[in-house]
Amino acid sequence: MIRSRSLRFAAASFLFAGLTCLPAHAENRDLIQLQTQVQQLQDAVARLQQSNDERMGVLKDLVQQTSDSINKMSVDVNGLKLSTQNQQDAVTAQIQSLNDSVDELKARLARIEKSLGDIQGQQQSTNALLGNLPQASGGIPAVAPAGATHTNDSGLASAAPVPAPSAPAAGPSASDLYRRAYADYISAKYPLAAAEFSDLIKAYPDDNLSGNAYFYLGEMDVRTQKPTAAIKNYDQVLERYPDNAKIPAAHLHKANALIASKQTEAGERELHALIQRFPNSPEASQARAKLSTLHARE
Repeated sequence: MIRSRSLRFAAASFLFAGLTCLPAHAENRDLIQLQTQVQQLQDAVARLQQSNDERMGVLKDLVQQTSDSINKMSVDVNGLKLSTQNQQDAVTAQIQSLNDSVDELKARLARIEKSLGDIQGQQQSTNALLGNLPQASGGIPAVAPAGATHTNDSGLASAAPVPAPSAPAAGPSASDLYRRAYADYISAKYPLAAAEFSDLIKAYPDDNLSGNAYFYLGEMDVRTQKPTAAIKNYDQVLERYPDNAKIPAAHLHKANALIASKQTEAGERELHALIQRFPNSPEASQARAKLSTLHARE
């Protein structure tokens, strides 16, 4: 009986011990499971971080490549602009040279026309004199040779009239002065060319070639860093010689001189005036490009 009670007591104790140990074992299992989940979460975060790092590296490479492409494109565009500007300058120089040749041809043609008019006047005067002379037999006018004598109404011989000496030759023509000055300008002999252009203006102030002279005086002022003087010379072309072929170039170069002397608004007005007056000229194309450049800087 006592033994049976002992066994029962031992079984109850064992059962109680088992019941008390069961929650502790469940808590340990939950903790282990939680730790496992936390570790898995940390591994997932690590993988995500690695993936993001890889993607950021790829994005950085793409950004760098894009930046390099943009820089290269910018260099190409700047080179293209410079090449275009150089081509426009070359075309403008060729057009100016052609205009100069045309002006010189016009001056030569004017001189030829004047010479023809003088010859026609002399021919008419000669015909009038011949018509007033007495007619010889056969209808041929009796013209005494030079130095010969003729008999007057009293029967006395007298010397034949001697033609009057020709007038002394005039000074160099406007075309000659211009051609000489322009040759010195092309040779970069600026002081000599400036003096010769000034002589042309003084001798022939109303000649259209004097407008060209003012234009090249302005060009030399620009090349010697005197934009204010250049503006005044370009104004002479624009105001005094409205039919001069240099008018579009004078507008353009005056605008450049104004911009160079920090008078940007006045320069823009001059460019707009050029475009309005000569919209299809090469200078108008350069004016539009210049305006685009100025607006891009703002």
